[in-house]
Amino acid sequence: MAVLTGAAALAGCTSGPDFVRPDKPKEQGYTPENLVPQTAAATVADGGAAQTFLPSADIPGQWWTLFRSGELNALIDEALKANPDLDAAQASLRQANEALYAQQGALFPTISANGSAQQQRISGVQQGGSVSQQLVYGVTTGSLNISYNADLWGGVRRSVEAQRAQAEFQRFQLEATYLTLTSNVVVAAINLASLRGQIAATEAILKIESDALRVVETQFSLGGASRADVLAQRATLTATQASLPPLQKQLAQQRNQLMTLIGKPPTADAGQGLLLSSLKLPEELPLSLPSQLVEQRPDVRSAEAELHTASANIGVAIANQLPQVTLTGLWGMASGGLGTAFMPGTGIWTLGASIAQTLFDGGKLEHTKRAAVAAFDKAAAQYRSTVLLAFQDVANALRALQSDADTLKATVAAEQTAAASLALVQQQYQAGAVNYLTLLNAQQTYQNALLNRVKAQAQRYSDTAALFQALGGGWWNRTDVAPASKGAPGVFNLPPVKDIKLPRGGQQGA
Repeated sequence: MAVLTGAAALAGCTSGPDFVRPDKPKEQGYTPENLVPQTAAATVADGGAAQTFLPSADIPGQWWTLFRSGELNALIDEALKANPDLDAAQASLRQANEALYAQQGALFPTISANGSAQQQRISGVQQGGSVSQQLVYGVTTGSLNISYNADLWGGVRRSVEAQRAQAEFQRFQLEATYLTLTSNVVVAAINLASLRGQIAATEAILKIESDALRVVETQFSLGGASRADVLAQRATLTATQASLPPLQKQLAQQRNQLMTLIGKPPTADAGQGLLLSSLKLPEELPLSLPSQLVEQRPDVRSAEAELHTASANIGVAIANQLPQVTLTGLWGMASGGLGTAFMPGTGIWTLGASIAQTLFDGGKLEHTKRAAVAAFDKAAAQYRSTVLLAFQDVANALRALQSDADTLKATVAAEQTAAASLALVQQQYQAGAVNYLTLLNAQQTYQNALLNRVKAQAQRYSDTAALFQALGGGWWNRTDVAPASKGAPGVFNLPPVKDIKLPRGGQQGA
């Protein structure tokens, strides 16, 4: 034990570079020009409010509750309980933590117990005696064996460091899975509400066109319209009717996707009451600084963990090129039988040390080290790429929100103008003041304006969710890691008796 203690004191060196976290970005914004602090507003009840950006404001852990929809909150709760991707992510984290604890075991001596007992009877002839002589020999041994890798160059510690970084990687992969799932559920719910709104708008247009067809047919019977006018209006009506089944198909497919996200089969049903009117557009939006973003984005933190792993692996490769020192020890007893096992003079012990240095391997260890350095360079480049993509996501979301607000404002104005125009043209057509082509153009203009307004409303909700996703989703304000996924390091290794299966009913096996 004194030798082991001395070796442990010597094991203070480490090989390879110490990991240093990348510098935080110095940028203060995401756009070349100063961001407009507030978007435009539109004169519509659902999704028309102006949105204000709040620099450095924190993101709530349950950011989806800002849409103030009880049904949406229920869908998210179901998804967090039943989605299999989350279970897989928790299991991956649990696997990584257990691998870390297993790797930490290499820092300690390995102690094993051995025992044996043997009895032997031989004939006296074998010893040059007579046949009548019977000789019985017995040997009983018991020992504790100790083996310790001195880790003079810190290779084992670098291996532990690399595995700890891998556990950190899986930790943020879990957060990325949570963020992706919650964002997908929100977007799927918004799409579902949007499609219902488009179907309702199409049905309203069908009513207008059906009423117009009756007017044209009346005008035709009175000689005020031609047969061509009647056929043209019927063609317009049937074309609008033909646009309804594709929307219904998209609605069914979107519902099936939502069911999958919340961990249910397509035969289940949920989200029946989701309408755009049941969602409230968040009017205050947090906006993290770029220096905060690299701390908040799970994909950036995962890339940093991979960079840390690559850095530690360089140290492992360098340590493998240096002499490897192993200390061994044995303490126990040996006797001629169980009866004399603990008598004086039966004690035995052994102390040993070995050193090994690879002298020729065809360049294997050197090229392994170079490969580790190249892997670090690759991870560093991937980290920079991930940071740039994170900035791009936020910048795109900010641009989208500003554009969405302007688009909705314009589509609301276009719809109001088209509705007023259509009402006027309908009156004029019935009075014979305008021809049928004018009526047809007014109908088509209103139809396009109405559908564009519904789509613009939904887009504001979707891009708001995209901003929360781009900013990291507030995972630091909630606890996503299941306690079982953290695990705990063990010390003693006992035989797993509970895992042994005895044969039953005459069956063979273990």
